[in-house]
Amino acid sequence: MSEAAYVAVDWGTSSFRLWLVDRAGNVLGERRSHEGMMAAGKLDFATVLQSHLEAVGAAPALPVVVCGMAGARQGWVEAGYVDTPARLASIPEHAVRVSGHDRDIRILPGIAQRDPRAPDVMRGEETQLLGALGVDAANDAVVCMPGTHSKWVRTRGGTVGGFATFMTGELFDVVSGQTILSHAVTGADDAQDTDAFRSAVMAAFEKPAFAANLLFQVRSGQLLYGGKPASAREKISGTLIGLELAAGLAGDVAKTGITLIASGRLQMLYQLAFVTVSVPVRSIGAEDAVRRGLSMAAQSFWSV
Repeated sequence: MSEAAYVAVDWGTSSFRLWLVDRAGNVLGERRSHEGMMAAGKLDFATVLQSHLEAVGAAPALPVVVCGMAGARQGWVEAGYVDTPARLASIPEHAVRVSGHDRDIRILPGIAQRDPRAPDVMRGEETQLLGALGVDAANDAVVCMPGTHSKWVRTRGGTVGGFATFMTGELFDVVSGQTILSHAVTGADDAQDTDAFRSAVMAAFEKPAFAANLLFQVRSGQLLYGGKPASAREKISGTLIGLELAAGLAGDVAKTGITLIASGRLQMLYQLAFVTVSVPVRSIGAEDAVRRGLSMAAQSFWSV
């Protein structure tokens, strides 16, 4: 068995992922839990990390590189932000070391857009960008990273010029669970209605100003013409994603199309949405991207 070289951690708001990695980048062990920033803040970050390090048999001197909300102001140790325009290569340079530990533990910073007209921040996604594009990316790219708070990022020559956050995932939860549309989706199963989703994407993409009206039509259409709860769910999802695409694609799109960093159902939905609006898309798994980004940071720190 290969010898471990470092530990990589993606520490989100509600989730914790840890990988024991060798010099070749192979994963020798991993841990996953719901001990994200919210839970770890109550339990103690150092205690949570140590329990997972022991579970994978990490040696006492093995270094750890962390990205995500552990570096937030309300996290373990604040790692701050790199301001746009931000070179991806500068992300490891601004890492913060956690003091008071014999083990070398470093937390990567986020990226901030300090524009009074469009203030924005990201934390965790910068490491996905690093892993997906690399430090020496020569081509321009438009990157979409779906999630609770989706990020759209424009890069040029390995530098993040600007980005925008869309609360698409959170809006879906609120609209489908806390508005009149909750009645439309009650009892929805896992069935996928691709036609309903694509139709909703296109309607919102073509007429984003009518998004609030299109959402109400999910309920009125079901009352007047029937329809399954699963179809209503797909229409809500399609409307909100179509609205996001209308804004995200409003500027110039790179000749290579969109780079999509996503996993699971979100990866499938956004790929389908981009196909619907006839935009080429290159997809990269979110977990692969963040792990590669953490590996690049580890290489810069410890030459592993």
